[in-house]
Amino acid sequence: MSVIDYFRRGAAASAPQTNASAAGPVISYHSAGRVVWSPRDVASLTRTGFAGNPVVHRAVKLIAEAGAALPLILQDATSRYDSHPLIDLMARPNGAQGRAELFEALYGQLVLTGNAYLEGVAAEDGAPVELHVLRSDRMSVVPGADGWPVAYEYAVGGRKHRFDATGPRPTVLHLKSFHPQDDHYGLSALQAAAQAIDVHSSASGWCKALLDNAARPSGALVYGAADGASLSSEQFDRLSNELEAHHMGARNAGRPMLLEGGLDWKPMGFSPSDMEFHRTKEAAARDIALAFGVPPMLLGIPGEATYANYQEAHRAFFRLTVLPLATRVTAAISAWLQGFTGDPVWLRPDLDQVPALSAERDAHWARVSGADFLSAAEKRALLGLPAEPGE
Repeated sequence: MSVIDYFRRGAAASAPQTNASAAGPVISYHSAGRVVWSPRDVASLTRTGFAGNPVVHRAVKLIAEAGAALPLILQDATSRYDSHPLIDLMARPNGAQGRAELFEALYGQLVLTGNAYLEGVAAEDGAPVELHVLRSDRMSVVPGADGWPVAYEYAVGGRKHRFDATGPRPTVLHLKSFHPQDDHYGLSALQAAAQAIDVHSSASGWCKALLDNAARPSGALVYGAADGASLSSEQFDRLSNELEAHHMGARNAGRPMLLEGGLDWKPMGFSPSDMEFHRTKEAAARDIALAFGVPPMLLGIPGEATYANYQEAHRAFFRLTVLPLATRVTAAISAWLQGFTGDPVWLRPDLDQVPALSAERDAHWARVSGADFLSAAEKRALLGLPAEPGE
């Protein structure tokens, strides 16, 4: 039984207990004049970044979908397999997902959180029959006395399930990005781009607030009474309510203002910094694309001329971002699955079937084929093909 089924059967368990801190009423939340950044935990970053920012959403989708669409081949030192139990497992890893859905979720978790967990469900004979991607925000590493993980705990709604990581065949594969200051968890591109995401989202919020105000700069109502008197509290409240009800918001755009009793409207124009907010937004979008390794041209960000054309940007995206990620992930999955099957086979992306790299692969094949000083076996090795029988 997979951990997904385990928690589905326990859906009726009680909700986690919520305790209130005794020091809560005396905590001061006053932070005027200080920069306020969004929370940096995985759940908050995913919600404000991937679910709330179009640049992050598109960058992650590009990486995950491109990696999941890569054709995979299974081979060993002597042959390439057209039929194998692992090929069938990858084609249908579980009852709810196919290969593309599984790898998209796996790459998405790795890019968003820096960690990805893959659970293998084995049959009685030890062969894997199902693969499941587990949510990274629900998984925690349990280190042993020597610092190495001895177990993984998957927590949902107050219930926990522990996966043993000490046996010869661990049921969970932990994939993580490089983190220079953490021994057990990876660093995600979302964390590196967190400040740029805040800037981009704040610029979008400023634009939305401007549109809500009929896309007009603010102004001031000046009361110029001849005798120097000021407005009474009742007059001030009535005037404020009338302005809010009849002259604010997009629905009141263009409505004329009727002034009386010495009132005069003084419009305030946009400052140069207000007029340049869109450039700040574009700069933040480029920083986000840089953190995820996606050429800004592929995200439709204007003002980016690093690559001569879209085709070059697309090729660089596959060569520098998608292929290194897919090669590392498939190699780790292959080594992990060998513990179940014992077969010395491995998965890898088939570069000859990647349209974005067709020009490079054609040139590579032509160079290798024209090298007369190489034997047939050496040419096959350079092209990533298994050796022929007898070689």
